Amino acid sequence: MKITVLGGGPAGLYCSLLLKKANPAHQVRLVERNPPDATYGWGVVFSDRTLAAFQEADYPSYKAITSHFTLWDAIDTIYQGQLIRCGGHVFAGLERKTLLALLQRRCRELGVALEFSTEAPSLEWLGEPDLLIAADGVNSLARRTHEAAFQPTIKQGKARYIWLGAEKTLDAFTFIFKQSEYGLFQVHSYPFSGAASTFIVECAEDVWQRAGLDQADEAVSVAFCERLFAEELRGHRLLSNNSKWISFATLKCAHWHTGKLVLLGDSAHTAHFSIGSGTKLAMEDAIALANAIEQYADLGHALTEYEQARRPVVELFQAAAVESQSYFEHTSRFTSLPPVQFTFNLLTRSKRITYDDLRLRDPRFGDWVDRELASAPDATCAPPAYAPPPLFTALQVGGLRLPNRITTQAIGDAEDQQSASGVGLRLAGVIAIAPDARIHPQSAGLYTDEQAEAWAQFARRCHAAGMALGVTLNHAGRRGATLAPSAAAGATLPDRPLRAGGWPLVSASAIPYAPASQTPHALTRAQMRAISEQFVAAARRALACGFDLLTLHMAHGYLLASFLSPLTNQRTDDYGGALERRMRYPLEVFEAVRHVWPEEKPLAVALNCHDGAAGGFTLDDAIVVAQALKARGCQLIQPLAGQTTPHATLPYGKGFLTPLCERIRAEVGVATLADGYLTTTNEANTILAGGRADLVVLTPLQTTTKG
Repeated sequence: MKITVLGGGPAGLYCSLLLKKANPAHQVRLVERNPPDATYGWGVVFSDRTLAAFQEADYPSYKAITSHFTLWDAIDTIYQGQLIRCGGHVFAGLERKTLLALLQRRCRELGVALEFSTEAPSLEWLGEPDLLIAADGVNSLARRTHEAAFQPTIKQGKARYIWLGAEKTLDAFTFIFKQSEYGLFQVHSYPFSGAASTFIVECAEDVWQRAGLDQADEAVSVAFCERLFAEELRGHRLLSNNSKWISFATLKCAHWHTGKLVLLGDSAHTAHFSIGSGTKLAMEDAIALANAIEQYADLGHALTEYEQARRPVVELFQAAAVESQSYFEHTSRFTSLPPVQFTFNLLTRSKRITYDDLRLRDPRFGDWVDRELASAPDATCAPPAYAPPPLFTALQVGGLRLPNRITTQAIGDAEDQQSASGVGLRLAGVIAIAPDARIHPQSAGLYTDEQAEAWAQFARRCHAAGMALGVTLNHAGRRGATLAPSAAAGATLPDRPLRAGGWPLVSASAIPYAPASQTPHALTRAQMRAISEQFVAAARRALACGFDLLTLHMAHGYLLASFLSPLTNQRTDDYGGALERRMRYPLEVFEAVRHVWPEEKPLAVALNCHDGAAGGFTLDDAIVVAQALKARGCQLIQPLAGQTTPHATLPYGKGFLTPLCERIRAEVGVATLADGYLTTTNEANTILAGGRADLVVLTPLQTTTKG
C-alpha cells in the first residue's frame, strides 16, 4: 500500500516503522511540520506493562528506548512540609527528544520516507495515498477537515498548568502541594534523564488569576514558579520551552476512521497528563493499527477492527483520567486531610489503584495508612504498633462508639430481620411514621405499640450481638400507596399505584410521581405541623425501642425530599421558591426531632445529593442543606441520589455515591455513610482510608428479603 502519515510525534513515527517492518513493500511517507529535533515537551513516562507491548512489537526500537530509560518505583508526596513515600510503582522516564530521535533512526533503517519542516496546507496537498493516517495531534488538520464524519467533542479543563523542566534529578515521581498567598499550587514532577526532570505546575483558574499569571509572559511565569518552589528546587533552575499557561482539553471522537482516513493518538483522543498515558496510548494505538492492517486484507475491515480493539481501552483510561483531572482541579477540598490520608486519597484518585493494591506494592505504606486511621481523633484509641484495616477500626459518632465501620442495610419489618454478628452498625431499613406515610401496604412502621415491641426485641438481639442499631424514619409522600415488590410477582414495576386499598397522598406540591400515579394533595401548614408531630412521635418510640442512631429520610422523592427539589416543589408560599425556603420545612422537622432525641445518640439524615434530572436538586444545593443540618446538630449524612422523578439519569454502579460522600465530608465537615452496591472489603477500605466516608454499607452479593 501507499501510506501517508501526517504527524511526526511518537505515534506517527512508531506506526510508520511498524507498518514498514510488517511489509517492506509498503510505501510509507511521514510528513511533519517541525524540524526533526524540535519538541515542546520534556519527558515521557511508560509503565512496565507498556514496555512488554513495545518489546513484542519491535525489539530493536524497544532495546534502544529502554537503554536510555531513567527508572523509579516510588511516588513521593510533599504536603504540609512532610515527605511521604509509597513504593512499588514501576515506571520509566525518557527525554521526549531522545525518544523521537530513536524512532526517527529506526524509521530510516526500515526505509520510511521522512519529510520534516513540511507544512501540509490541506489534505489534498498530500496526494492520493491508499491510506492516510492522521497522527497530527489534538489540533489535527485531518480531523478538522472531516469534522462531520468524526464528530469530535472537546471539553476544556477548569485548571491552568504550565509544562516546565527542572535542572534537578529526582529519584521518584513527585507531587508537591504548596499553599501560597493566592491559593494552592501543585506540581507533577518526574525524572527523564540523569540531569533533568519534568516539572508541571498547576493551579485552579481563580488562583492563577489572583497571582497575576493571566497577565504574565513566559519569563515572568518561570520566575514566579522558581520563587514559589525555591525550597523544593534547592537552587536548581526551571527550564521553559515555549511554555504557556493552558487548560487541558479532553478530546473524544464518535468515530475514528472514515474512508481511507484514520485517526491515531491525540488526534482521536486525549487523557489528562496526571495519569501519564498520552504517549503510551498513542504508541499502543500504533501497534493496534499496524496489527490490524497486517491481519486484514480489506482496509475498511482493518480500520474497523483497530477502532473496536482500541476504543474500549482508551475509554477506560479516559474515565480514569477524568477522575484524576477532577481531583487536581479541586485539590483544595481535601487539604483538611492529614498528610498520610491525603496521600492515600491522591494515589487512589482515579479508581485504578485500591487499598489492596497499595498494601501489595508497599506493605510499609499500607501499615502506615492503617495506623494513622486507627489513631485519628474519632477512632477512640492511641496510635497502635499494629492496626487493623480501616473497615475494622473503631469510630466515634457523637456519643456512639462503633467497634468497626461495617454497616448493613436491612429491608422489612422487625420480625423479618436477623441480627448478624460482626457488624458495627445495623440499619433497620426505611420505617414509616404513620399508616398513610407507607410506601406500600407491607412497609415496616413504627406507629403502634405492637410494632414498637417487635423493634425493641430486635434491638435487644442486636445489642446482645455487639451491634449498634439505626432506624430511618420516612414519610413516602407522593410515592406512597403503591404495590409492594413481590418475588412471586416477578419483575413488578416500582411505584405502580394500588388498584384498591390505597390512601390519599400528600406532597410539597400537587404533582404526581408518574403519569399513572395518584395526584397528591399539596400540604397545608396545619398538615405540615401534624406530620412533623408524627416524626417526633416516631422518634420517641425509636428511643424507647433502644435504637442507637436515628436517620431522617430526605431523599428519593419522598415527602421531605419533595420540598427540597425544584422539580417537585412549586409552592409560592414561604416553603417554595429559592433553596432557602424549600429547605425550611425539612429543617423544621429535623429541629423538632432533635429536641426529643438525646444528644448522646447520633441524629443523621439520608440526603438526596443529586436528582439526576435537568433543573433538579444538585450537589451544590445538597452542600448548602448539609451545612444547615450540621449547624442544627446533624452528626452523620448518608448521601443518596435519584428517584425524585421516574427517569433519573445517574451513573449507577459500584461506588457511584462515593464522590457525593467525599464532597459532603470535605466541604461540610460532617461524617458520611457511603452506600452504592459496595460488596468487598477492598472497596470499603479504599473509601475509608482515603477519607471519602466514615462508614460503609456493605451489600451482600445475593440477598433475599421479604416484601
